[in-house]
Amino acid sequence: MSVATGGSEPGAAGGGGGSRVFFQSPRGGGGGGSSREDAVSATAAAVQVQQQQQQQQQRRQQQGKVTVKYDRKELRKRLALEEWIVEQLGQLYGCEEEEMPDVEIDIDDLLDATNEEERAIKLQEVLVDCYKPTEEFIRELLTRIRGMRKLSPPQKKSI
Repeated sequence: MSVATGGSEPGAAGGGGGSRVFFQSPRGGGGGGSSREDAVSATAAAVQVQQQQQQQQQRRQQQGKVTVKYDRKELRKRLALEEWIVEQLGQLYGCEEEEMPDVEIDIDDLLDATNEEERAIKLQEVLVDCYKPTEEFIRELLTRIRGMRKLSPPQKKSI
């Protein structure tokens, strides 16, 4: 008896997720193998399927852990700040986000600066093409990032 495994794609036999195991008769047509060998093959196939399912579950658990390693409160603050920046840039440039010139304000880059003056200079360089006054926007942005931390990539734990 031989074992063929189906793919884990949604369209695989049966339409469900996960791996499928199909048992096929030996090609010789004769009963050359004993029932004990058949039982061992069936058991080995069942163990293989179980191991695949455990590996898939471990992958799902590892994916879930990645979001936990970031500080969610810090992420929410960062998202709110980015939304505020987009809104303010829309007002400064007098247009919607899609029509806005390519302006990139890197919060982590600003946080890397040694002092507020250096941060203000970086912002002025980014906003050099803006025809409206940017001083109040820069002042407010510097106030909002005060006390924020740079987001570092999550640390991988060895399992």
